[in-house]
Amino acid sequence: MMRLPVLAVLTTLTVSTAAPVRAQTYNPDYPVCLQVYGRLSYIECAYTSLEQCRWSASGRGAMCIVNPYPGPKALMRPERNSQRHRRNY
Repeated sequence: MMRLPVLAVLTTLTVSTAAPVRAQTYNPDYPVCLQVYGRLSYIECAYTSLEQCRWSASGRGAMCIVNPYPGPKALMRPERNSQRHRRNY
């Protein structure tokens, strides 16, 4: 007699906790992420520098963080020839 109510409670708990949960995703192509706080909190990884992220976070309940899962593309440094060099004449 006691097994039926216990089994019903366990089944209910198992079904209610097994609901699908949206996983947090991090874009591995960008080294910097924006973490937004508020009623809807989220992390958006779409920035190539902290300065770029700070401009987007300005005036919002947000902060910039380093991408916890950067991919190889995000870790690559720019080539030396692609940087602008100032010449002194």
